[in-house]
Amino acid sequence: MKYVVLLCDGMADYPVEELGNVTPMEKSVTPNMDKLAPKSTIGLVKTVADGMKPGSDVANLSVLGYDPAVCYTGRSPLEAGSIGIDMLDDDISFRCNLVTVSEEENFEERTLVDYCADDISTAEAKILVEYLAEHFDNDEFKLYNGVSYRHCLIWHKGTLDVGTLTPPHDITGRKVTEYVPDHPNAAKLYDMMKKSYALLKDHPVNVERMKKGLRPANCIWLWGEGKRANLAPFTECYGITGSMISAVDLLKGIGKFSEMNVVDVEGATGYIDTNFRGKADAAVKELADGQDFVYIHVEAPDECGHRAEVNNKVRAIEIIDKEILGTILPELDKYDDYKLMILPDHPTPLALKTHTNDPVPFMIYQKSKTFEGRPVFTEKTAADTGIFIEKGPEIMKYFINL
Repeated sequence: MKYVVLLCDGMADYPVEELGNVTPMEKSVTPNMDKLAPKSTIGLVKTVADGMKPGSDVANLSVLGYDPAVCYTGRSPLEAGSIGIDMLDDDISFRCNLVTVSEEENFEERTLVDYCADDISTAEAKILVEYLAEHFDNDEFKLYNGVSYRHCLIWHKGTLDVGTLTPPHDITGRKVTEYVPDHPNAAKLYDMMKKSYALLKDHPVNVERMKKGLRPANCIWLWGEGKRANLAPFTECYGITGSMISAVDLLKGIGKFSEMNVVDVEGATGYIDTNFRGKADAAVKELADGQDFVYIHVEAPDECGHRAEVNNKVRAIEIIDKEILGTILPELDKYDDYKLMILPDHPTPLALKTHTNDPVPFMIYQKSKTFEGRPVFTEKTAADTGIFIEKGPEIMKYFINL
């Protein structure tokens, strides 16, 4: 038996007026999903428990069968593990976004224009982060490069008692007035955020970006604090070997801490320009090389949701269907049997530009069995089946044992 999870990050949505009051899942043309839907088990699963923040960290842990209420220590430690940072027990890590802010003299009056600085390249970001490290690194703090706009700050012998640090993708287009860290323990963090603007605004990398019509990465934004992460090995949990395929450090970190084989795919960006076909080919190879389970994480729908890119979100779903499903299905059919589960981790509604904790639709197909499915796979058809998994971490056992 081979097992594949195709995780379409942020794919679920609300009806969109621009699309004729249907969701991107309903609007998109997905012949491969449509072929599977009538023979599949379709339902809803609540991946984010009430009272928990609906982040990709909590939601993907849940889909993989890890209970965030037990094992979640923060988002950044998972990303730190992916970068290769060996955190000490008294270290605190923070996600460090390279962002674009407006240019008002008073920092509190500035607007967070873009949480990812126009998808700054990893090469450009590396130069900027290393430049900041020359000014900020000391015995207490250390900056590390990540991918694109996603980086990491380690606070040695730090504290988690820093008040509320808001994810920048939740406040795009808003003044930062209400979101600046105001807890006394966060004073040094806030000082770095403010100083980063003075250091970055005229940096040659940003000067060149602005000449090209791109937004400058003129500030850092710190959030996602946490302590060193520990997860039970995936193989010990389910008795099968697993691989993780993703462009983002968060998922790679989850893969690393759960002792899955973490696969790097050239050209995987986390956005709609990612190497969709390369991810599919990597999944096929992992299974052919003997892995039992592959988790294919695709970030593109989520990023489109955060940016309110209606047509791109529809297009991202269609490309996933064509380039990933269209590639792996013929290869999976070569095996005696296989199971495939398709789902988002959480909704990222275009109207909100951030995550919600609404239940998400899931579809499970098995080669050797026929289930009573639906003509298509959407939020609405999933709700209509009456199948509802209330506790998200149960979805993986449900998938494997169905």
